[in-house]
Amino acid sequence: MNKEDSTHHKEHTHDKNHNQHKNHEHSHSSSSGGGHSSHHAHMVKDFQKRFFVSLILTLPIMWLSPMLRGFVGLGEPVIPNYMLVLFGFSSAIFFYGGWPFLKGLFNEISDKKPGMMTLIALAIFVAYGYSCLVVFGLKGKVFFWELASLIDIMLLGHWIEMKSVMSASGAMEELARLIPGEAHRIKQDGSIEDIRVSDLQPGDLIMVKPGEKIAADGEIKEGSSSINEAMLTGESKPVEKSQGDEVIGGAINGGGSLTITVGKTGEDSFINQVMTMVQEAQKSKSRAQGLADKAAAWLTYIALSAGLLTMLIWMGIFGKDFVFSLERTVTVMIITCPHALGLAIPLVVATTTAIAARQGFFIRNRTAFERARNIQAVLFDKTGTLTKGEFTVSDLVLFSKDYDKDKLLKMAAAVEVHSEHPIAKAVAGAVSGIEKSDNFKNIPGKGAEATVDGLNVKVVSHKYVQQEGMEYDSSELKGIVSQGKTLVFVLVDDAPAGCLALDDVIREESKQAVSELKQLGVQVMMITGDNETVAKRVAGELDLTEYFAEVLPDKKADKVKQIQAKGLLCAMTGDGVNDAPALAQADVGIAIGAGTDVAQETADIVLVKSNPEDAVKVIALSKATYKKTVQNLFWATGYNAFAIPLAAGVLYNMGILLSPAVGAVLMSLSTVIVAINAKMLKVSS
Repeated sequence: MNKEDSTHHKEHTHDKNHNQHKNHEHSHSSSSGGGHSSHHAHMVKDFQKRFFVSLILTLPIMWLSPMLRGFVGLGEPVIPNYMLVLFGFSSAIFFYGGWPFLKGLFNEISDKKPGMMTLIALAIFVAYGYSCLVVFGLKGKVFFWELASLIDIMLLGHWIEMKSVMSASGAMEELARLIPGEAHRIKQDGSIEDIRVSDLQPGDLIMVKPGEKIAADGEIKEGSSSINEAMLTGESKPVEKSQGDEVIGGAINGGGSLTITVGKTGEDSFINQVMTMVQEAQKSKSRAQGLADKAAAWLTYIALSAGLLTMLIWMGIFGKDFVFSLERTVTVMIITCPHALGLAIPLVVATTTAIAARQGFFIRNRTAFERARNIQAVLFDKTGTLTKGEFTVSDLVLFSKDYDKDKLLKMAAAVEVHSEHPIAKAVAGAVSGIEKSDNFKNIPGKGAEATVDGLNVKVVSHKYVQQEGMEYDSSELKGIVSQGKTLVFVLVDDAPAGCLALDDVIREESKQAVSELKQLGVQVMMITGDNETVAKRVAGELDLTEYFAEVLPDKKADKVKQIQAKGLLCAMTGDGVNDAPALAQADVGIAIGAGTDVAQETADIVLVKSNPEDAVKVIALSKATYKKTVQNLFWATGYNAFAIPLAAGVLYNMGILLSPAVGAVLMSLSTVIVAINAKMLKVSS
């Protein structure tokens, strides 16, 4: 048996220092992720504030607008110089509410990638500029109401959209929190001083007390303990480590005290390498553009071309004066930017988010979510994703006829109830009533013992039995051993009475999820840090397409790249810190909700209910969302095919000329259609 058999166990305490350490500053502070995350949150609040301020400013504009007053049969307001008052409110909304779009225009033009910001800025600039000329003497009609309503709708759309696609950069902060803020450094005279982890140097000696997190990567110089590396390496079993073994910063120490020689620090540490991989993978997939931006780019070219063509035709061919031609041009360019386009995507996003929440998952990255409809391969992490990530007693083999299985299990549970070790908890949790025991003692690195019904009962590892040269009938264990299960021996008065086999339980939903994904034509794969034997058994039970065993943490993202190199659009589903780079590298990263905050912060989608079957729902909702998005973009942009020619005056000789007022009605109608269509989005559960 190798060390994956989990040489059972020192008494384990909870990580009591986690909460007090997690807020300390250290060398991994969130300069990369946290800054971007807080900046993004500030932008969301900024759009929210600008929307409400602009909405308030719109009220007097509505009251003073000649177009709206004409609709309801009102004459000119009895306010002296009311046009100057209207100009004042409109100027405020143009410069304050329109600033993000004017700034976006500059950025998009600088990048030579005109998009939504360019289109919006063009429309509001033309509306404002022309209206100002009218206020100060040019013959024509003001477009201040169109200006205000357009800014309001666009601010609302961007606010909704940004709230729905909050950045995943919080992963940097979550990774940093895994490392404790302080370390117990052993000085040359043997005394101990507490220093910041960032001050550690390679070669320093540090002490790690029972239950604490290991402060840095290194090698054990003295002591032995079971180390819980599940959230770091994906290894489902606590690993027994002693002098000469390497340890990873962030892993949780078991019941033994360790003296560790610090190896890697700073950028070379395991956690920092994971952070770097996450950061690089996130950057590589942040370049995607949405369909709305592409539509906006085309509409920008159409608006400029149609506006210029309208001016040239009316002045050059039909001989109309400049004022008439300019009004037609302005009307065309304003109508080219329909309100509906600004809401086409955000409304679908908002509806999708609500449906996703009801179905048990949370969308963090809309671009990646949209890609999910084309997923061709899903790579599942084993521990904590396809399995529950916790031990349970799966088999019990008797060596003595003096006890039945129920009695032996209760005796073992009576001993283990005193220990906090994961294996001990599994054994104690396998019975409903715990018998009384006395004289509990921990057997360092090997197990525990106690007196039960006057008998000395030991619950120990396989290695302990081998070292003591104890004899037992091993024939019945061959099948269990071949499955890679963990063996725990029960000794009564130092004689082997039986053996318990523990296993990481496969989730009930996993088989159904694999089956449904295969029906969709998706290849289902598994990746794990566990050994080949365990991986093969789990893959066989779930009928997986392919599996990868004994994958080191820094190689998981490479496996995703290998799948992508085959031309497959790949989704990664996992829950551990070691999964973070792979989640970021995948075309779609899906985190199991019960996993670490790091996995959730790195992922594009979080399965709140920790149900692998929800991965199927993600794909189904993505397909439905894409269909609805295309429909909305059709309604939002297709209206231009009808409105622009009329605004330009193609039916002028027939007495039909689209006024700005009618154009506003058409824009409103398009917006209503888009809103209703978004709300009709449904996905079968």
